Amino acid sequence: MSSAGFPSQHTTATTVSSNTTVQTNIRFDQSYLRTLPGILKCIQITVNLIGFICIECTGVNAYHSRGGWFVTVAMLGFWTTGILLTFYLFHIIEKFYKIPWLKIEFVFCCVMGLFYLIAASLAVSFPIEGYRVGGVFGFIAMCLYGGDAFLKFQSIQRGEIAQGERVTVRQTTTSPAY
Repeated sequence: MSSAGFPSQHTTATTVSSNTTVQTNIRFDQSYLRTLPGILKCIQITVNLIGFICIECTGVNAYHSRGGWFVTVAMLGFWTTGILLTFYLFHIIEKFYKIPWLKIEFVFCCVMGLFYLIAASLAVSFPIEGYRVGGVFGFIAMCLYGGDAFLKFQSIQRGEIAQGERVTVRQTTTSPAY
């Protein structure tokens, strides 16, 4: 039984507005290197290169497909992560903010994590010390790319953009239905 004077129903309206602020000029900004994604990219590049060097220094790469696969994965990670880092440093990502960069990077990091799982597993199972050391760096790279994918997923869920600012305002209005 409802009290007199109080409506038994009410109407709720939620208004969501979003404001995206970007600067579309290309400029160098090294402050990205001090952010967590920037630090992750630098470490990924380093680990890719060290793993590549470990496999190449064995001199057995041409005779075993597992070495060729590891080198391919390491160089794919090295160059793609290096290009993405350059895009962030020069705000090219911000210039083309309508491209879903976070989703692209999320897929890239997931694929690299899977590729490194396979390549590192093959490398550590080979009875040459350089392959085993390279495999350890491959597992480190797999963890780095997996962590980066997790951060990208969280950013996508929050509705962020890769570079620049997006402010989302939610306003809820409740009114009685008479």
